[in-house]
Amino acid sequence: MQTAKDLQNQLRSIDHKSYPAYKGLKGSYRFDGFVLNIDHVQGDPFAAPSHLSVFVSDEQAGFPEFCKKDALTRNALADFLTRQFAQQVNHFTFKAKGSGKSGLISVTHCGQEVLRRTACEVSDKGITARFAVGFPANGRTINARELEKILFEYLPECVKQAFYYQNINGKTMKAAIELAEDQAYIRTQLAERKLVAFVADGAVLPRESGVSSRPMKDSTAFQSPDSLRVTMELPHRGTITGMGIPAGITLIVGGGYHGKSTLLNALELGVYDHIAGDGREYVITDDTAIKMRSEDGRFIKDVDISLFIRDLPNKKDTRCFSTADASGSTSQAAGIVEGMEAGGRVFLLDEDTSATNFMVRDAFMQQVVSPDKEPITPFLSRARDLYEKAGISTILVAGSSGAFFHIADTVIQMDSYRPVDITAKAKELCGQFPVAFEEPAPFEKAVSRRVMTKDADGAVKRRDYRTGAVRRDEPERLKVKVMGKDGFSLGKQNVDLRYIEQLVDSEQTAALGLLLKYAVENLVDGRRTLPEIAKYLEQQVEKKGLAFFAEGGYIPGGYAIPRVQEIYACLNRYRRS
Repeated sequence: MQTAKDLQNQLRSIDHKSYPAYKGLKGSYRFDGFVLNIDHVQGDPFAAPSHLSVFVSDEQAGFPEFCKKDALTRNALADFLTRQFAQQVNHFTFKAKGSGKSGLISVTHCGQEVLRRTACEVSDKGITARFAVGFPANGRTINARELEKILFEYLPECVKQAFYYQNINGKTMKAAIELAEDQAYIRTQLAERKLVAFVADGAVLPRESGVSSRPMKDSTAFQSPDSLRVTMELPHRGTITGMGIPAGITLIVGGGYHGKSTLLNALELGVYDHIAGDGREYVITDDTAIKMRSEDGRFIKDVDISLFIRDLPNKKDTRCFSTADASGSTSQAAGIVEGMEAGGRVFLLDEDTSATNFMVRDAFMQQVVSPDKEPITPFLSRARDLYEKAGISTILVAGSSGAFFHIADTVIQMDSYRPVDITAKAKELCGQFPVAFEEPAPFEKAVSRRVMTKDADGAVKRRDYRTGAVRRDEPERLKVKVMGKDGFSLGKQNVDLRYIEQLVDSEQTAALGLLLKYAVENLVDGRRTLPEIAKYLEQQVEKKGLAFFAEGGYIPGGYAIPRVQEIYACLNRYRRS
């Protein structure tokens, strides 16, 4: 390993040379208190910034054992340190001079959720932090003096202030670790108490705006109805009370703008831990919960949707249903079956974003169109079976149809952002307003064997423009281009993730692109099923991290590990042969 002095000498020797001379800097350098790795050097000052990382040994960092004793505490510490590093870097970015991205120091900026990221990883050996730096240049001439300023003045200060225990607020860090342990404890209590979600008294659910996930100031604090209130003794905070949503079918109702969707949104993001001050720190949902909705136009491949749709007039087989342009009802039917396959134990639905004809058929419509002429079995007729025969609970926001009251185990009315348990009242009214239920076909779990396929030998077909003949070349190395949180392109295909509402960060989307690329290049062989591929990806992520899927085993910052449910969703939306 080279020394910091070696790096300094190299920088001075290439000053004012052509930009490609920066490539010679790649390597590892020992600084006072940390090791700097220059992992990838950008091709020119206008290209994506260079990838760097620092490693601070466990001995040098000096963090106490309680904050790195297991995977949970290590990830909580990594999240805390990532936020500290970003604060430090913000003081210096763009203080260096030059053209293009010169002087840009790019680090991960975390949101309200605590995610497992490649930006910072804590191991028993120490702390690794990954970031990017725009190597300075004037035009395409190296400005090494400015890079020297970044690496020898700015960076050491940032590293020591962010990753040395003696320089951080130990009390704040300890609180972050303890919060993570309290949140994990609540998750264990959900299963033990047969709950699917918990919303603490005092929680702040409304957000600042449609584009900000910070808590709204002066909003109504959540207060559980007495009939649903549960008490827990957390390891650190102690006694906490809040609303426990029991397993089964839960209906959330209320007038417009009274907080129905706000509560559902908090529940769908309750699959993640949240940072202190978010207001939803103690809103905890079963971590397999999946938000369902209709997705007009989505791709579906070989999904058994016969649980909801069968006997189509065109005789299309719904036990192995495929379409390149799904309707609202078929997309939602496929989404639920795919969600069952992905291991979801709770489905979250909002009537406003669901296909009306998929959710319910009222008595009048049943008389106009007889059941034998209607291929759709509505969700209303299947929700009870999903719970009793498949163990899947439902939390549904309803605002127009009273039919759902008849199947609900629990009914919560939101009144000016305050929940009221009206289960008994709703059950009494059900007797006065009977509903004619259609008798569905017997419940059968989907048994489709969905195999991901491509060309037999994995080669890319190309047409010779002179002769018109098709030839087969070596497999093309696919490129991933991330388009924010809502999707990415893999080669020439776009993967649309706009309606995967539990994706909260573009770094999760970037990770899905990385996983799909690996799957298409290495796992899709016409024999492996989609669940087998998803399971393999999940297992390797847990054992070896995202570096396993990166070329050469090197992974930069900028990735966050998604849930297995989002891995399934990504594989299901990849348009394949």
